Amino acid sequence: MKELVEYIAKALVDNPDEVVVSEVVGDQTSVLELKVAKEDLGKVIGKQGRSARAMRTILRNKNSIT
Repeated sequence: MKELVEYIAKALVDNPDEVVVSEVVGDQTSVLELKVAKEDLGKVIGKQGRSARAMRTILRNKNSIT
């Protein structure tokens, strides 16, 4: 899942070398942290959060399939 987030984020930003995805594993959940260059933050979030919401939807659906 981490690789998928990284792939999507790198496709959206102007500075793909600055994309960093880290995973924090808890007892029942895992949290993926996405860090991008400051100037790319708006591209990852998208207008009214559409890009971020779409990424969450893709991850939720991928997780329910596996």
